[in-house]
Amino acid sequence: MNYQNMNQEKRGMARFPPGFLWGTATAAYQVEGAFDEDARGPSIWDTFAHTPGRIEDGNTGDVACDHYHRFEQDVELMAELGFGAYRFSVSWPRIYPDGDGEVNEAGLAFYDRLVDALVAKGIVPALTIYHWDLPQPLQDRGGWLSRDTVDAFVQYATTLAARLADRVPIWITHNEPWVSSWLGHASGAFPPGLSDWGAGATAAHHILLSHGRAARTLREQGAKQVGLAVNLSSVRPASDSAADVEAASRWDEYENRWFVGPAYEGAYPAALLARLEERGEAPPIKPGDMEEIKAPLDFLGVNYYMTHTIAADPEDGGPLELREVPSEGATTDCEWSITPAGLSEMLIDLNQRYAPGAIYITENGATFDDPEPVDGTVEDPARVQFLREHFAAALEAIEAGVPLRGYFVWTLLDNFEWIWGFKRCFGVVQVDRKTQARTPKRSARFLGEVARANALPAEGGMKS
Repeated sequence: MNYQNMNQEKRGMARFPPGFLWGTATAAYQVEGAFDEDARGPSIWDTFAHTPGRIEDGNTGDVACDHYHRFEQDVELMAELGFGAYRFSVSWPRIYPDGDGEVNEAGLAFYDRLVDALVAKGIVPALTIYHWDLPQPLQDRGGWLSRDTVDAFVQYATTLAARLADRVPIWITHNEPWVSSWLGHASGAFPPGLSDWGAGATAAHHILLSHGRAARTLREQGAKQVGLAVNLSSVRPASDSAADVEAASRWDEYENRWFVGPAYEGAYPAALLARLEERGEAPPIKPGDMEEIKAPLDFLGVNYYMTHTIAADPEDGGPLELREVPSEGATTDCEWSITPAGLSEMLIDLNQRYAPGAIYITENGATFDDPEPVDGTVEDPARVQFLREHFAAALEAIEAGVPLRGYFVWTLLDNFEWIWGFKRCFGVVQVDRKTQARTPKRSARFLGEVARANALPAEGGMKS
């Protein structure tokens, strides 16, 4: 069955599996603010955002959505909207201002309060340990290019689990290591802003190694579900030429398989690894590393946003020798292709290739130019339709045997959206930048209806 052919009656009746989780996701630097309160130290994102020219609108996450002071209001809003789960990340420099050494009790106490507030409202906490905010003192000592950072991460993860594992059932070691390694170290678009493929491969390897080691210690501390969140896409060649088909395969290795392969198979994709080796840019693999990386996972988190169309480009100076062809179909306001079918295709392929025991959609969402509130609601029909079509694609994947257990929409609040600053809005709740007032969008109420019913309503059938 194709989701595009599901009639309204079928959509209205189609239910998700019992116990399916519905929620939203955020990241600490994007929402918390309070960048220098309660002994929090600086992160690489503080440094990067305060560097002129790095952020499109010149803003920083110093205040962001002030979630640090307003989390109780935000948790109450989630409960009112009917969301059953909340994926959040912990600010590493709030727990270890120097990256390691002495723990900051005030930082731990904040997450105690946040988790307690969620549990009190019946909202399942899903905790991401690392969402890109490496403490600056660790970066000054080499960051992810140093194996010492692996040890610091394990110490940090152990501290969190010892404090919170009794109330937090879902643990994610890293969010999108592709971004931390390739965008941060190979392209220079994200912090620490390096442009070196060898550095990217080294950072990727150490991040994966820290994941594997932390996964084991998390279980020792009582964590019930441990996983890794990766950004994956559906990849299509620009033509049926052999060159474009091969280039698309290289992109698939680069984005989809470079991180999932080691976690499930204990090996990097052979073709891309060989290209890096030929260029002297291979990851620094030591004996036993790959076995450590291949730690048993309870689930795989999948962040899906788009489909990539890839063409060969021999003039490309990097190891990939390809280029992305702009989408000719519908796009979001950040020009990402809107391809719901790519979600089901990717999930089915992922399940056939690696057979994860469980999968969560840990991020999926879209940025659109939303209007001002009217009568307490922001009308965002494009986002509602985006979510409806992607939820339907998820149902198609479930019917094909994919063990999908939950869906976290990116994101709860219009936040500091990394290099875009506040120019792009993914939130299902609008945030007034001057007053910090929260206004639910129509998409938030749609998500709440889906969550309460655990089913996709028919077109035009939304009650709220």
